[in-house]
Amino acid sequence: MQFDPNNLEQSAIYKLLTGSIIPRPIGWISTIDENGINNLAPFSYFNIVGEKHVMFSTAKSKGNNKDTLNNVLSNNEFVVNMVTEDLVEEMNNTAAELAPHEDEFLHANLTPIASSIIKPNRVKEAKISFECKMIHQYTLPNEYNNGATMVIGEIVMMHFDDNVLLDNYKINLETYKPISRLAGSNYAKLGELFSIKRS
Repeated sequence: MQFDPNNLEQSAIYKLLTGSIIPRPIGWISTIDENGINNLAPFSYFNIVGEKHVMFSTAKSKGNNKDTLNNVLSNNEFVVNMVTEDLVEEMNNTAAELAPHEDEFLHANLTPIASSIIKPNRVKEAKISFECKMIHQYTLPNEYNNGATMVIGEIVMMHFDDNVLLDNYKINLETYKPISRLAGSNYAKLGELFSIKRS
């Protein structure tokens, strides 16, 4: 089978891409609005893009920007909190569509903790968090009126729980236990690992 994306419904494209480009890391993005209200939401269109840069992408919801994007565009700051096995339920709760004045930290019973350099709070329960300042954003418009906006941030401070660190700045996967996104309602743990030397 082959598919021309220009001849497919949006839902079909979404299912084909999110079902095949897996697993995807989850960026749990915390931001703050101009009134000091916290926002926290998970994004699986997320990854590292350089030595100290990360990106996440968010589509419009019913033709409008999500609160996360509005906050980042307002103050150029966000925190990436990494999702682990023990925080799956809380992460899922922050995916709920709340009004802009509602705090997802409260909704998910999470603890906001002050960042070191930027204004948005970190998730205290997260084992790893990255404070970021936006350096670039670009919107990809499309015919569905939900064009995705990609945000690139520079990491200005990194926070690691001592329990996930090994010698020489390596990460202990047995204690980190990250979660990845698959398609639909499916997520994945690390599972069986294997190693292969680069050619």
